[in-house]
Amino acid sequence: MVCAGMEQTEKSHKVFFLIDGLLLIPGIKIIAIDGNAAAGKSSLALRIAEKYDCNVFHTDDFFLPPDKKTEQRLKEAGGNMDRERLAEEVLDKIRRHRTFSYRRYDCKLTAFLPPTLVSPKRLNIVEGVYSMHPDLIRYYDLKIFLSLDKEEQSRRILHRNSAPMHKRFIEEWIPLEDRYFAEFNIKADSDLCIDSFAPGDF
Repeated sequence: MVCAGMEQTEKSHKVFFLIDGLLLIPGIKIIAIDGNAAAGKSSLALRIAEKYDCNVFHTDDFFLPPDKKTEQRLKEAGGNMDRERLAEEVLDKIRRHRTFSYRRYDCKLTAFLPPTLVSPKRLNIVEGVYSMHPDLIRYYDLKIFLSLDKEEQSRRILHRNSAPMHKRFIEEWIPLEDRYFAEFNIKADSDLCIDSFAPGDF
């Protein structure tokens, strides 16, 4: 694992160097990008997608629907993500290198959206918190963790959300994420850690 503070250019060089090396090896490749809320996971996935021909999947599309939110499930670290559906509808199918579709779940609508069609590509990214849950980690060829200090995290969340939503992040969602990181030692199990990624870093 490489885990240290890096200058902006070092961050981009390191990520792209690892991906270039990965693509020298034959076969389908899947990258996980996990980490703190507001650390830049979606931005990094977008930047990679701009440079490489790849598919990008978001764990935000796989949070548990109400019928699966049992008391027992919600007691689990990382239990509020539908990791079984992510594995079944996406990760298992990527390796077959065929066209497939999956369902995105919209938390605001509490409903599944129309199926999303996916064309097969050699490089695939799964970004979002809980993407490196122990039940999923075997699927990945490269695991990247983005970390962020609490003060900057709070500032970024408030900048892009309303005050009530910021309060929910701080009091509800971030503690759940922190428990998941700690209980499963996610950061230590990553191949590369990047501190405080921002879109301008690339």
